[in-house]
Amino acid sequence: MFKNVMVYRIGPDWSATLAQMEKGLEGARFVPCGASQEKSVGWIEPRGEAHGPLVESVGRALILKLKMETRTVPGSVVTRKAKERAAQIEASTGRKPGKKETRALKDDIKLELMPMAFSKESSVLVWIEPDTRLLVIDAGSQAKADDVLTLLVQSLDGLAVTLLQTQLSPTAAMSEWLITQEAPAGLSVDRECELKAADESKAVVRYTRHPLDTEEVRQYVQSGKLPTRLALTWDSRVSFVLTEGLQLKKLAFLEVVFEGAQSAQDEGFDADVAIATGELRRLLPDLIAALGGEQLAA
Repeated sequence: MFKNVMVYRIGPDWSATLAQMEKGLEGARFVPCGASQEKSVGWIEPRGEAHGPLVESVGRALILKLKMETRTVPGSVVTRKAKERAAQIEASTGRKPGKKETRALKDDIKLELMPMAFSKESSVLVWIEPDTRLLVIDAGSQAKADDVLTLLVQSLDGLAVTLLQTQLSPTAAMSEWLITQEAPAGLSVDRECELKAADESKAVVRYTRHPLDTEEVRQYVQSGKLPTRLALTWDSRVSFVLTEGLQLKKLAFLEVVFEGAQSAQDEGFDADVAIATGELRRLLPDLIAALGGEQLAA
């Protein structure tokens, strides 16, 4: 639960009861792709129980889950079949199809093959905390996060969100930590990093399972290679990779987090939510503080 975190703030004017949220999400419940449909996006039960609520309340956390289904016909197959049909048209009419007709052929072929295409499914967890106006999306890419935000704003009346911004950019902060070889209190630098040149060369240096408190790393940063990813551990409890876009990737809760929570009654959805949100609720303010504090909207 929560492997890649993107953090947003909810606008101050939004509020909704659980019943209002449930009603709004119900209007965009997930429906599988139709025979000729390429993509379907909608809300499903976070707990995984059929006909259950679309919003789960666990402590202060509200949990939602978006499901995506995509069906793709390989472009190479479409191109090959379009060439075959174009050849048939030329053989029977003596006329070679033009660009516009070829595009139409490809569209027709894609539509014909779509019912036979394999579908790919994925899902994204969303954590909303109304009292702190926190919105966390467990998305590994901006495209997935955008899908979530688009449907979320459509489903919940009056909802407005902005990406959380900090006074100090992650790149500037990570550069300082690598040059001084000293991370802020509560954070420790691990053994993974990506450095990218800011000039036209776009040269990239990657370290994996490698110590970063070395003169070589320091010199790379001082010479202008900027960190775009840096592995960190918070309070010896949660490890993650911080990106230049303030995303937390490869999020992992360490063994100490689960001590005392191994009994049968502590297992399952509610325990997973409580552990993940409980740790992130403390980690995020510390990380924001390490980045100079939150940059509030004017």
